[in-house]
Amino acid sequence: MRIIMLGAPGAGKGTQAKRIAEKYDIPHISTGDIFRENIKNGTELGNKAKAYMEAGDLVPDELVLELIMDRFEKEDCANGYVLDGFPRTIPQAEALDEALEAKGQAIDNVIDVDVPDEHIITRMAGRRTCAHCGAIFHLEHMPPKIEGKCDQCGGHLMMREDDQPETVLARLKTYHEQTQPLKDYYGAKDLVHSVDGTQDREVVFENVVKILGE
Repeated sequence: MRIIMLGAPGAGKGTQAKRIAEKYDIPHISTGDIFRENIKNGTELGNKAKAYMEAGDLVPDELVLELIMDRFEKEDCANGYVLDGFPRTIPQAEALDEALEAKGQAIDNVIDVDVPDEHIITRMAGRRTCAHCGAIFHLEHMPPKIEGKCDQCGGHLMMREDDQPETVLARLKTYHEQTQPLKDYYGAKDLVHSVDGTQDREVVFENVVKILGE
């Protein structure tokens, strides 16, 4: 079961990816996690990625794909994986397909968590993150017990730069220009299944399970 998650920033695809990984006993793979793990372990690929990141440059697609394909070789990927955050562009998707095909493999399902922009902007504006432990709350859906204080450690809750409306709008613009075309790309392969991400996260997950099967 090889799955790709699609969805705009703040749509909740990361949350659903983790739930899918847990239910089907397959790893949740994100590019950020791969970078951190390889850099921490001082691997050859990690050192290459670190050099680009320290220089303030984007890690080239070829290296990102190499890191991802290396991750797929791990034992826990034997029964599949949930890929979150890659591919982000058509060229990345084409390169991934080519690399998988060389191994006699292919993506099985693409889950698109669909949420309108205005809903995402409102949702992100209500998010608060603990400056100390990183716990995330939401003023409407998951408010802290004490206003402005983290339930877990008592730390100060703040609004991250990534959650500011201007930042969210910029990220959404990039998503629509670069990543949303993947819906058509994978749709042409009859792999895309869209779920309404505006519903309660439990309902969203139930709909995902209906698509993937018990």
